[in-house]
Amino acid sequence: MSEATVPRPNTLPVRLLRLYGGLALYGLGIAFQLVSGLGNAPWNTLHQGLALRTGLSVGTIILAVGVLVMLLWIPLKEKPGLGTISNVLFVGLFADAAFSVLPTATHWAASWLYLVLGVLSIALATVLYIGAGMGAGPRDGIMTGLTRLGMSLRLARFLIEIMVLAVGWLLGGTVGVGTLIFALAIGPLTQLLTRYFPMT
Repeated sequence: MSEATVPRPNTLPVRLLRLYGGLALYGLGIAFQLVSGLGNAPWNTLHQGLALRTGLSVGTIILAVGVLVMLLWIPLKEKPGLGTISNVLFVGLFADAAFSVLPTATHWAASWLYLVLGVLSIALATVLYIGAGMGAGPRDGIMTGLTRLGMSLRLARFLIEIMVLAVGWLLGGTVGVGTLIFALAIGPLTQLLTRYFPMT
């Protein structure tokens, strides 16, 4: 696909398509990683651990955690956008919907396929969602808020994700090779996909 044929996110319909398409893909990616059983991204390890402890669905926990995290925006003076609110409301719903229809991985090959599809889905979802330019995700808002208080973005992200990963693991969330692969691959994949889905 040539650069000239790539739709730019500069009209409202395209931006909304990117926003909600990205949120749907994000939920699907979460479900893929959960079903793989090989390890989750840090926040989803926390979500899974809380779901195991409470008996609630992972999607319900994603929504509840999103709401609680947004309360932290108040002292950090972050301002939510349509994308922020939509993230809180819909990612968990999409994750539960996908989780309910995905067959269980009964072979190692299926587990690895789910893992790869999960990482790819989340990378593409990130590009689409951020490219819509309608507000940071609730968890990202904490990082950007901390940077405005003087902490480097890299340090803020590292500390937050290590903390939620540790708590999620202690609660019973799955940490494994998939967690490491996600950490190593998500950045380069996201950067690569911006070539095909421009941010501006």
